Amino acid sequence: MQMLFSGLSLWGIVMAAIAGFVFGGIWYGALSRQWMDAAGLTEERIKGANGPSPLPFVITFLAQIVMAWMLAGLLLHLSRAGVPVSIRTGLVTGFTIWFGFILTTLVVNHQFQMQRALLTLIDSGHWLGVMLIQGAVLGAYGLP
Repeated sequence: MQMLFSGLSLWGIVMAAIAGFVFGGIWYGALSRQWMDAAGLTEERIKGANGPSPLPFVITFLAQIVMAWMLAGLLLHLSRAGVPVSIRTGLVTGFTIWFGFILTTLVVNHQFQMQRALLTLIDSGHWLGVMLIQGAVLGAYGLP
């Protein structure tokens, strides 16, 4: 069953968000020690007095929904301009967004925050993976 909102597939958006969220869990699960060291965090600080908070995960998933929605919107605009929506189109669009907006933002923010280059590498690698996965899912799913 296809649920649509302004020509966008809500099912495709949700699936892309879930895929990006799962990737993040795998990425940071594999690089948790390196990420904590690069960010200057300890397990005690992350867990806090009452255990780890679910709030960052809720915010992350909501952000993934917004990202997938915006990426789907861009793909819709491309399709209306005559560019066929495909996995390739999704990958190229996801990479372009990552390179032009996400990577540049992380580099600037981490420089002013005086963060280690390793943190920028880990975080930007995560967002590259998210954008490529979301782009591929949305490209494969297509637009109605």
